[in-house]
Amino acid sequence: MTMDEKVVLTMRGITMTFPGVRALDNVDFTLRKGEIHALMGENGAGKSTLIKCLTGVHDFDQGEIRVDGINGPIRNHSTMEAQKRGISTVYQEVNLCPNLSVAENLFISREPLNKAHMIDRKAIVKRAQKLVDGFDMNIDVQRSLGDFSLALQQMIAIARAVDMECKILILDEPTSSLDDNEVTKLFTLMRKLRNNGVGIIFVTHFLEQVYEVCDRITVLRNGQLVGEYPITALPRMRLIAAMMGKDIDDLAKIKPENCDNLCGGMFIDAKGLSHVGKIKPFDLDIHVGEVVGLTGLLGSGRSELARAIYGADRAQTGTLKVKDKLVHISQPIDAMKLGMGMLPDDRKAEGIIDELSVRENIVLAMQAHRGMLKLLPMKEQCDIADKYIALLGIKTPSRETPLKQLSGGNQQKVIIARWLATDPDFLILDEPTRGIDIGTKTEIQKLIIQLAGEGKSILFISSEIEEMLRTCNRLAVLRDGEKVGEISGDMSQESVMHAIAGGENA
Repeated sequence: MTMDEKVVLTMRGITMTFPGVRALDNVDFTLRKGEIHALMGENGAGKSTLIKCLTGVHDFDQGEIRVDGINGPIRNHSTMEAQKRGISTVYQEVNLCPNLSVAENLFISREPLNKAHMIDRKAIVKRAQKLVDGFDMNIDVQRSLGDFSLALQQMIAIARAVDMECKILILDEPTSSLDDNEVTKLFTLMRKLRNNGVGIIFVTHFLEQVYEVCDRITVLRNGQLVGEYPITALPRMRLIAAMMGKDIDDLAKIKPENCDNLCGGMFIDAKGLSHVGKIKPFDLDIHVGEVVGLTGLLGSGRSELARAIYGADRAQTGTLKVKDKLVHISQPIDAMKLGMGMLPDDRKAEGIIDELSVRENIVLAMQAHRGMLKLLPMKEQCDIADKYIALLGIKTPSRETPLKQLSGGNQQKVIIARWLATDPDFLILDEPTRGIDIGTKTEIQKLIIQLAGEGKSILFISSEIEEMLRTCNRLAVLRDGEKVGEISGDMSQESVMHAIAGGENA
């Protein structure tokens, strides 16, 4: 092994269990000196858990971690202990103090002292200026950190980590909120650190960036190691197959429902909608009675596109027509008044109110549409709740049972019932079947097709390609925050994966 490939970190057999969930199952990871190593996987693959086991946030159950220069295995019990062993992490949200100067941030908790054992502020400024100059950052270190862009703040956080003599630098989604020029500057800095022998773990969802800056890729799926690959040995198509668990040599074609018999004209006609930093300008049209799917890897912009249409993230450019009428949606209540409903992807954070009853959760959107001064009569609430409990087969002891007592699948059905109760013309379903059993998944898929048959327009988001092919008439493909194409007609898993990968050959 050459010096350039000297191993700086080995993690072997890392196993981590949370109540009822094995988040990591016997995972191995190897980082070499002077390399940028991508850690890839879909949501829930175990990336963050593995990083937290390394940095002392989690105390893992089994396994061994070794770091170059330290005799024997290590187990960090805090991030501070990890830093003392040369392991530093820079997150998307910079964990520094914006009200302090750049110099003060660079030397927090390790300030140089003068002969009187007081903090030597002149020395701090001098050393800080030399440090940032060495990273080609043309800034005044006496200015407040908050005066600078997020990209510069991240570079300052990296400079602090390197000055603390880190051997291992973890960059956790550092580019999610950066523009193209800022990403270029960050990559220049990363390459410089690589050339100086620092081992970098790069966690990201952006495929283009992985192939631009990384040397190796480790893929996790469902808490298990899929494999470690040199970047040249894993074309994009193969990477997506590894992340999604598909064998691209044996992909079954599944015919979508025919959309030639659409029962009406255009319902949604979006032109150039965007939200800066989240979704680039996109065009999208959806007909009456059509199910349009959004496909792409996690972080590709699927949810962001839907939120821009619904007003959950206010669109900053472009126009939106609903039934050929130009509309302005600045908040979700505007969308609701236009006959729209949205099932969010994070049901726990944005969907359920678990202390309220099943009945109260079901009528929530209907009540919000009417206004809080026009309360729904209790009998009407009960009738509505009973109707959708029966229609969707919601398993609950009573309509008055607190929602938190129901299973995840039944909670999901309650949220779907909430929007069906408003009788929407257009329904956005963001990951409606994630985390629920196969039987309930099938019921929800049938319901989507049934609603489209009744003339409702649906925008459907799912991480499962087979599910998209079974339910959608047409797919819009997203990559790195941009809509890059559409697929219709003879759709297959292979055509979708090729589109997500950018047309790369396997």
